[in-house]
Amino acid sequence: MDARRESELSPVKNPTTVERTSEREFVVTRTFNAPARLVYDAWTKPELLMLWWAPKSIGMSLLSCEADVRVGGRYRFVFGHDASQTMAFFGRYIEVTPHARLVWTNEEGDGGEAVTTLTFEEKGGKTLLVLRERHPSKEAVDDAIGFGAGLRETFEQLDALLVTLGASVARS
Repeated sequence: MDARRESELSPVKNPTTVERTSEREFVVTRTFNAPARLVYDAWTKPELLMLWWAPKSIGMSLLSCEADVRVGGRYRFVFGHDASQTMAFFGRYIEVTPHARLVWTNEEGDGGEAVTTLTFEEKGGKTLLVLRERHPSKEAVDDAIGFGAGLRETFEQLDALLVTLGASVARS
């Protein structure tokens, strides 16, 4: 591979912003250098989620991933250092608009369910992703907003996967 082609496939580090927009909500935004179709697939196909949806720096991995991505469908992600110490995140999909919008519940918390809305807006082959989390209380947002900050590393892992997916699409 020549140097020019190699640089085209390298992930470009786009900034991830995390902003608290109200007592009960925060928003995370990030642009990905890939079309919405690929970014959406990475969020909805279990085999792709397994490759990026756990920050490697904390030593945990996604041990299992089930995602029935349709209105009323359920998801369950199990994370852990190993099978003996796990935590699960689960809920149901409320809205599914392929390549444009996903809305799901987060039902694992004790204080009521949170709702996540994810939008994918493609412009010029890049995708602006906006993740909005609405929680049942200010305290729940206080606890969850660290998750938004932790997405920076996870999104860098997604960047690398999108480079690989884009390269495989270009070869087909």
